[in-house]
Amino acid sequence: MDEFELITNYFQKLTKNNSSALNLSDDVFFDKKNKTVLSVDTYNEKIHYLNFKKPALLIKKIIRSSISDLICKGVNPKYIFISASGSTKHFNKKNLKLISKSINEEQKKYNIKLSGGDTTKSNLSSFTIVSLGISTKIVKRGNVSVGDDIYVTGYLGDSFLGLKVLKKKIILNRKLKNYFINKYFLPDLPISITKYLFNFAKSSIDISDGLFDDLSKLINNKKIGYIINSNTIPISKKLKSYLKINNKNILKFASKGDDYQVLFTSRKNKRNYIKNLSKRINLKITRIGSATNIKNQRIIINGKNLQKSINYIGYSHKFWKVNYCLLFFIL
Repeated sequence: MDEFELITNYFQKLTKNNSSALNLSDDVFFDKKNKTVLSVDTYNEKIHYLNFKKPALLIKKIIRSSISDLICKGVNPKYIFISASGSTKHFNKKNLKLISKSINEEQKKYNIKLSGGDTTKSNLSSFTIVSLGISTKIVKRGNVSVGDDIYVTGYLGDSFLGLKVLKKKIILNRKLKNYFINKYFLPDLPISITKYLFNFAKSSIDISDGLFDDLSKLINNKKIGYIINSNTIPISKKLKSYLKINNKNILKFASKGDDYQVLFTSRKNKRNYIKNLSKRINLKITRIGSATNIKNQRIIINGKNLQKSINYIGYSHKFWKVNYCLLFFIL
């Protein structure tokens, strides 16, 4: 049973009198009356991250992946609450100093404030982060119509290659190794687009679980599908070079998640606005496809090959994510 089956079968019905829970089918909790936008995420060692060897980078990745839930909704994150579990081996004085320094750097970079949390002891490390923003509106999931354009910010795939390097499944020279590992730990959040999303985005989500997985969640309609052209999926020059030299498929890298870019839909009449905005805020924003009738769903590969069955699966949340769902509801 995955996370979404779990929510649908056991918890969704509990929120029927709580409109702020958004039917437990969006990135955040949203209380319009009290201007509260909130997300909850849990990260477990050996499940969501490999180990605790780079605590200074790890805490930055965790913070960024958490506040990404608010950014994609058009909301600037303001406060974060971090609960941590682990042993004295994880949280010795050296590591605590590194973690504290990293949190301070993230506070300055994203104008957020550490505002509370909790600690407890365990054999393996884990973190739960609550990110809180203040807003009277958000860009929700699901508001997608046939013919809408599909866009993504930034570049996809670098993080997944970085993960493969960390797992020692891919060997690169030192310069490329450091580049992709840094992209894994330090995603480039498109925070500059946040305040503009309401001007053009009909629906939005951040890419955490993978392009196609998250696109399906974004659309959230059994009658609507998508047409995606693989040649338009934005990847960095370094990843493009790697794929070419090693004859690798772009979709296998661009669909694995951990990118934390904004995936959104928009009407066609917003194309010029989005194109000009991309230049003005110096952020790559790429139109990669369009929404279509589910019967016409396909990926266009190399401009000619049509693939209707989607085999590029991203990250799958299994039963252990139940804590995330419950926290989300209770808060």
